[in-house]
Amino acid sequence: PSSQKNASALFAFASLPARLPSDALYTLESAEPLPATAALSWGLGCYSFDACKGTGAAPKPDDLPKFASLVVPDASDAAAAATALRGTYLCRDLINAPAGDMGPAELEAVARDLAASAGASMSVVEGDDLLEGYPQIHAVGRAAGEAQQPRLLDIVWGEEDAPKVTLVGKGVCFDTGGLDIKPAAAMLTMKKDMGGAAHVLGLAAMIMDARLPVRLRVLVPAVENAISGDAFRPGDVLVARNGKTTEIGNTDAEGRLVLADALVEACREDPDLLIDCATLTGAGRVALGTDVPALFANDPGVAVADELVAESAAVQDQVWRLPLWPGYREQIDGKIADLKNIGAGPYGGAITAALYLAEFVEAKDDGGAAPPWLHLDMMAYNTGAKPGRPEGGEAMGMRALFRLIEKRYGK
Repeated sequence: PSSQKNASALFAFASLPARLPSDALYTLESAEPLPATAALSWGLGCYSFDACKGTGAAPKPDDLPKFASLVVPDASDAAAAATALRGTYLCRDLINAPAGDMGPAELEAVARDLAASAGASMSVVEGDDLLEGYPQIHAVGRAAGEAQQPRLLDIVWGEEDAPKVTLVGKGVCFDTGGLDIKPAAAMLTMKKDMGGAAHVLGLAAMIMDARLPVRLRVLVPAVENAISGDAFRPGDVLVARNGKTTEIGNTDAEGRLVLADALVEACREDPDLLIDCATLTGAGRVALGTDVPALFANDPGVAVADELVAESAAVQDQVWRLPLWPGYREQIDGKIADLKNIGAGPYGGAITAALYLAEFVEAKDDGGAAPPWLHLDMMAYNTGAKPGRPEGGEAMGMRALFRLIEKRYGK
């Protein structure tokens, strides 16, 4: 079937950079897949995360290159592939970095470098300053201590009168589960719990690199869900930025709490498109497996979601829509608060998490409609190695999102 052919075409060249002799240049002669796809495929096969290797692994001056090189005849094909690879490499690098090297402070430094390189502005609300406007971000992250205080990163780029596209990414730089502590096996890969932040920063890099005519805003609540005497507790009631209260049923359902504050702030500007990315639930993986992000949309975003699903198939970066089913809404009613942060049982967890987030996607005070909102719940991690897809951090749905934004608002 064509869908299977499309799924494999992206990685048709991905094994070649490591298999071919690296002391020669290679050129494209085949038209299948298309040159831009072949260039991207080749580039995906050239990725490796070596930042933590010892000095003995460093290349020597007379060593051959690690990967073979490809010459792409058309400059536009090369540019398109380079933009996608820049975002993908950044996303993978951020997820693969150990949590000790990529806490909230280090994630802020990466965001600052990205903003500076593109001529964007950036502001940060940090530590106890969060109490006045972003109390749930503060509550989740306060236990991590002075060196890794919780913070909200806020990047703005583009012309003020351009269409407003706002990206929100879950930045839980390590997730112990909090006082509802995870078992060791489940905690082992939790450096990836900032995968949503990695995706929106990678997507922002692509948008700014391509100079798409949008007014881009990126919001990243960056925290570590740590354990200490100051950690938030099961049974606590937290107050979000919009005043809604949440009863904590499980401290390991923390990502939705920090996203809630950021989504309220995002809606304040009434963006033309609001997208959040998060490694939010295991239930999403049970539904769709590890490779396909679950997509949810509010009513104003349904048509945009359908576009995204179509574009994801076209660029071989599949996402799949699940229902924001109102029949499950009662599961997140709190007993002593407005809401609770977990559903009523083991089923439909990706939907109840999305329904919780939907409570914070609001219309402006003027009584209009809420902005079109897309929520992607993703794995952000390859559990095994394949050509072009090494084990570890992975961009999932990011190229599809770029294509959606490019088509809707492009030059």
